[in-house]
Amino acid sequence: MELHFLTTISPVDGRYGSKTRTLAPYFSEMGLIQYRVRVEVEYFIALCQLGIAPLDQVNHAVFTDLQNLYTQFDKAAAQRIKEIESTTNHDVKAVEYFIKEHFDRLGLSAYKEFIHFGLTSQDINNTAIPLLLKEATQQELLPALRQSIEKLEQQAQQWQNLPMLARTHGQPASPTRLGKELMVFVGRLKRQLQSLEAVPYGAKFGGATGNFNAHKVAYPNTDWNAFANQWVHQGLGLVRTHPTTQIEPYDDMAAYCHAWVRINTILIDLCRDVWQYISMNYFTQKVVANEVGSSAMPHKVNPIDFENAEGNLGMANAMLEHLANKLPISRLQRDLTDSTVLRNIGVPAAHVFIALQSLQKGLGKLQVNEAALQADLEANWAVVAEAIQTILRREGYPAPYEALKALTRGKGAIDQAAIQQFIEGLEVSAAVKEELKAISPHNYTGYDA
Repeated sequence: MELHFLTTISPVDGRYGSKTRTLAPYFSEMGLIQYRVRVEVEYFIALCQLGIAPLDQVNHAVFTDLQNLYTQFDKAAAQRIKEIESTTNHDVKAVEYFIKEHFDRLGLSAYKEFIHFGLTSQDINNTAIPLLLKEATQQELLPALRQSIEKLEQQAQQWQNLPMLARTHGQPASPTRLGKELMVFVGRLKRQLQSLEAVPYGAKFGGATGNFNAHKVAYPNTDWNAFANQWVHQGLGLVRTHPTTQIEPYDDMAAYCHAWVRINTILIDLCRDVWQYISMNYFTQKVVANEVGSSAMPHKVNPIDFENAEGNLGMANAMLEHLANKLPISRLQRDLTDSTVLRNIGVPAAHVFIALQSLQKGLGKLQVNEAALQADLEANWAVVAEAIQTILRREGYPAPYEALKALTRGKGAIDQAAIQQFIEGLEVSAAVKEELKAISPHNYTGYDA
């Protein structure tokens, strides 16, 4: 069966393929192969620049030709590597042989044994994967997250003065402002975004068991640790983890996954709150003429974008938690469990990317129903009881909390008239009574965000 969006197993490549297409250059099999070629080529060039004989005899003008192997990487190149892999049964070795073929074409046969010189496959995987993860995050995921935060912040500012009934435990509580409630999420997301951006992209580069055994025995006078530190940092833009076993310990990647879990959890919280506000009619949604809300009920405009986002964020977190918990654990100097698990790193990224697009779309549909906000406030005058009893405490009035409790708790609807009547019966000055009468559910909102 030909691979098509209708025949893929995963919805991230099928139903949602149009939303995740920009992630393919990073997380697809072809994308990983391209990053491996990039690391191998740049390592060879770094060896030349280090002056390791006989590489110092290479005309450096060929470096551009070599870099074209990954800058102009295409499907035919990826297929050739997969053909080689069908014989080698080893993905990284296939990349090495592919580059050697090009060395022969470029007249560099004398130098091709310095491709993958002294390395193990994990020196390539543990640099290629954090590199593609870093670039996918910086170029695709973070811009999408920032757009959602910016949209939410714009709406918070737009609606900052709209009073709204708050609910604690699902029950009417001291009023708040719609904009402030959204700013809570903005603040949370910005703090966790800073944490995510502070996570280093750790890379392992040190030979078969992390000790540069082969490098040292071949060139004992070269400081290979200094070389690796500089090349990984300046050449690849990563942070070298040292010391290591055969593999990067993935502690930084676990921190990366956990940072996204926290961000996603906040976004789930946001989606559920907005969903609830829509169900309470605080928000309505812009209607798209040709869309259908229900196959049976023509009137429905469902909050599907927030539901879609919530579902995809949950899927992402399930996988991110597994990656964070599994990857840092490996038997002795290395087992292979990290390899098959790590190949899935793009799947939670795709679910996050889908969710952010759905969230952005959902936020863009929101319209505030001010009449509903006002009506709910007007129907819940009991929430000013806190304000009244607090001022009475200030005035030294005896047992004010208990007096307001007797008036309001479990007594059904309390309207403005009931509150005003209660105030009139208080033994306080006229000025205090006027102060109390000025309080309403519409203005008892505290400070803005």
